[in-house]
Amino acid sequence: MSGEAVLVTGGAGYIGSHACKVLAQAGYVPVTYDSLITGWREAVRFGPFEEGCLSDRARLDEVFARHKPIAVMHFAALSQVGEAMAEPAKYWRGNVCASLTLIEATIAAGVRDFVFSSTCATYGDQDGVLLDEDCAQNPLNAYGASKRAIEDMLADFAASDGLNSVIFRYFNVAGADPDAEVGEFHRPETHLIPLILDAIDGKRDALTIHGSDYPTPDGTCVRDYVHVMDLVEAHLQGLNWLRAGHGPRDGGSERFCLGTGKGFSVREVVAAAGCVTNRPVPMQEGPRRGGDAVRLVSGSEKAGRVLGWTPARSTMPQMIQDAWRWHQTGGYDA
Repeated sequence: MSGEAVLVTGGAGYIGSHACKVLAQAGYVPVTYDSLITGWREAVRFGPFEEGCLSDRARLDEVFARHKPIAVMHFAALSQVGEAMAEPAKYWRGNVCASLTLIEATIAAGVRDFVFSSTCATYGDQDGVLLDEDCAQNPLNAYGASKRAIEDMLADFAASDGLNSVIFRYFNVAGADPDAEVGEFHRPETHLIPLILDAIDGKRDALTIHGSDYPTPDGTCVRDYVHVMDLVEAHLQGLNWLRAGHGPRDGGSERFCLGTGKGFSVREVVAAAGCVTNRPVPMQEGPRRGGDAVRLVSGSEKAGRVLGWTPARSTMPQMIQDAWRWHQTGGYDA
């Protein structure tokens, strides 16, 4: 693998930048392809950077020809539930159409190994179910629906062109690089843990809890959380698994859920953040958001059995501790 390039779409974003770090540590050359609409140039620290949109086929062809990657790791996506509910066309165009262009460019370049970062939002609201790869998919919004459509596309191109893919489904990602070289930084911020840390740090007046009347023990939504470093390690393991010939060589997709098998309510995350930082969390209650499910929790038995993956860092104190360390660096230039 020494010196082999991997094209990382969305490599200037939160998860993609961490993936680039572990790829570089493993001896690959991560080539970030990112439009910088939501990513950060400062997050590209571990390999070459190519600016471009996924919908630009000519630009993609140019990048494939220049770097000759042996695989693609696809993170780039629109991912906000509220926006997906209000503007579904943006998600079908920005996620599905753009991914189709990427897949066609991948095949045209002769690349046949593809790692796709999907989502457990494809399952919809399945309260009380420990989700696995065989659970029925019933997305509640255009975000989950667009990711499911991309999974379907990968299966179709496996049959027609011999594309091999590994697909990862997961819920909330948290934490940061323990070295604080990269981390989570969105403008505007919408994810729970950085919003909590902003409230603790006085960067916002208070954390708004969106809905406190859900049928859960404390009335707030329950979600599974995975440490970002555990998550990207799984993507690296998936890539190596494909490269070692364990995947279906004549084209096919393998799907893996990545979760801890247990969830945390919003109030539980808030309480853990207060303990880790030893500071109070200013809070206020707000209405429910459209499209939010009640309880979403995933297992990872298959990923453990097939890939040897374990969510070793994915305890709430560890995730908050690493996020807090990164938070105190100030992030990237806004």
